Amino acid sequence: MKFSRPQTKYLSTFFLASLLAASAAFAESKPNIVILVADDLGWADVGYHGEEVIRTPSLDRLSREGAELDRFYTTPICSPTRAALMTGRDPMRLGVAYATILPWSNNGVHPDERFMPESFRAAGYQTAMVGKWHLGHAQQTYHPNERGFEHFYGHLHTEVGYFPPFANQGGKDFQANGESIDDQGYETFLLAAEASRWIRDRNKNKPFFLYIPFIAPHTPLDAPEELKARYADMDDDRKPTRSKHSDNTRRIGKFSGRPSARPTYAAVVDAMDQAVGRVLKTLDDEGLADNTIVLFFSDNGGAAYASGGADNVPLRGGKGNTFEGGIRVVSLVRWPGVIEPGSQIESIISVMDVFPSLAAAADVPIEGARKLDGRNMWPAIAEKKKIQREDFIFFGSETPIRGAFSLTAFNDEWKLVQEVRQGLLSADVTHYLFNIADDPNEYNNLAAAHPDVVAEMAEAIHYWRTLHPVSGIRSTLTPPPGWRAPRDWVSYPIPLAQLQAEPAPGMAPPAVLPALDWMHGESGRLIYDCEPYALLGGGLCK
Repeated sequence: MKFSRPQTKYLSTFFLASLLAASAAFAESKPNIVILVADDLGWADVGYHGEEVIRTPSLDRLSREGAELDRFYTTPICSPTRAALMTGRDPMRLGVAYATILPWSNNGVHPDERFMPESFRAAGYQTAMVGKWHLGHAQQTYHPNERGFEHFYGHLHTEVGYFPPFANQGGKDFQANGESIDDQGYETFLLAAEASRWIRDRNKNKPFFLYIPFIAPHTPLDAPEELKARYADMDDDRKPTRSKHSDNTRRIGKFSGRPSARPTYAAVVDAMDQAVGRVLKTLDDEGLADNTIVLFFSDNGGAAYASGGADNVPLRGGKGNTFEGGIRVVSLVRWPGVIEPGSQIESIISVMDVFPSLAAAADVPIEGARKLDGRNMWPAIAEKKKIQREDFIFFGSETPIRGAFSLTAFNDEWKLVQEVRQGLLSADVTHYLFNIADDPNEYNNLAAAHPDVVAEMAEAIHYWRTLHPVSGIRSTLTPPPGWRAPRDWVSYPIPLAQLQAEPAPGMAPPAVLPALDWMHGESGRLIYDCEPYALLGGGLCK
């Protein structure tokens, strides 16, 4: 059958209209995803946890309109949390567990690992990241634009400051998709403006995945003058953290006459909450709120030491250690009509669970080649099902002192905090055992009363640590002698065209690599993602 030219034109118009209608229907059938991440926010520093001075109306709104994830856990420091979020995998396996990726480091997350935005993009989502990356910068393979984000606006590093020139180690660090930019203003507000612009300018026929990791309220703290003035007379009436390092820094600061960081910290939190509010308003203005999952959490517990200004009480400790104040964080999730407003989810949810949970909520295939360590916790969130945790979650930190580790294993009932201090010829180990179900604020150390439980959990931590790649991140607060930073970090990643097609094999001959990996035993893995059958012998990789 042949069609006349007018008929052909009519059919083309019909098919185009049908295609556009189908695209619009697809966009409406899939929920949009917005992930907002604070940097070092304290457990006690939000209104819905009782904070009366620091203003957090936007977060309080999310708590009313959505659910509080009451037992949401992250690692105690930055890069490991972000690695776990993006991959759904244990940072120990990735080699990003003990410390953050510092400017002079060549490390990143292995390109073979499937990142969350890659899966959402493959499922038809448009993807963007606005904020702080901190997951690798030495090669283009580690860059956000190579890890599933079509659009990247922000910083490769941490601690770039809140006002221009946004630099780390003296090198400018502010870009949009690999091009250096000179946007002026307060950093937190710039991120909110760009996120809002991107939402407004999105392709309206596709759902979207938007990741907004703030640098606020990370040190060095700074805020607009009007906000600093708002909190200038704020008293620092925080109670002790019950963590020796944090409490000692506060005492030293007080005795030396240094002003408290608390007022400026409050101003930075206030500004971040305003930025969250601006993003929520954009969703409202665009008519997107009802079909958008908004997830908010802090990347670790608040920096409760002297220069940090945060408060985690009644939780014990803070950023850098594995007491609850370092790993149990403020977290909220909203999806109107799906998640019960004003509810509280009590099941343990870890940052490793975010990827599989959001993928399940959006019916997005993950399609990664490697097994996730996270679990699908969407039934706990959307249906309030109590999901038990009998196996252990593990987190650790070697920050800031090399050889000083804070480690933990925990489930619904027990939590072991293990502090290890390594010397050149010694290692001192201290155990704190808590019945975390009955003692969530960690007052009663039961290690002496339950040596069998300590032994079992300590052995589990020991095995978990053997999974760490031998070249993974360790604590190094200063660069290699003589190392220099670039003038502009946008020039630093080695372009893909200048890199070989495959990851480097290393110095050991491939034929003997399995044996060498086995010989390393508890020292770590030479073979990536290798899981030994036994600690010191008895088998090669699983």
